[in-house]
Amino acid sequence: MWLIVMVPLIVIVALWVVVPLFAPISLFYHDGRPTRAGRVANRAARWYAAAGGPPSWQVSLETRGRRTGRTSKTVLVIARHDGEDYLVSMLGERSAWVHNVRAAGEAVIRHGRKRRVRLEEVPSAERAPMLKAYVQRATSGRRHFTLTPDASVAEFAAVADQFPVFRIVESN
Repeated sequence: MWLIVMVPLIVIVALWVVVPLFAPISLFYHDGRPTRAGRVANRAARWYAAAGGPPSWQVSLETRGRRTGRTSKTVLVIARHDGEDYLVSMLGERSAWVHNVRAAGEAVIRHGRKRRVRLEEVPSAERAPMLKAYVQRATSGRRHFTLTPDASVAEFAAVADQFPVFRIVESN
């Protein structure tokens, strides 16, 4: 019985991890929007992250749509800097989750369990170290940055206004 569940899961995860590393970014994103292949990969990644699959810093973020009120889900990587956790929009200001979080101020993070959180936007002047931490951790997100993980914090400061960053604060 476990083979029926585990084999397809292993195949999906392997394809989801390996294909994005070697496939051109245009296969998954065009003009900052996901293609059909990108939507399929994102859906699989959301399910996997919400279920609690490794790595622990990959999560599914659920926000309330600012126009529709419906729950919107996306998969994100948590960047850790100075003991605090942050969410970074690799696609910049155009990401729907960024607009939804700004409108609602709160969200749900899923990684095996459900956590209600408040997301506080970090001012542009303070984002550089968080962006560097994000690029060092999020291998698939690196393609959207013009900088490499070994770039200086000053270089990240030059592009910090292009990538929104939100501090994760636990809600009670």
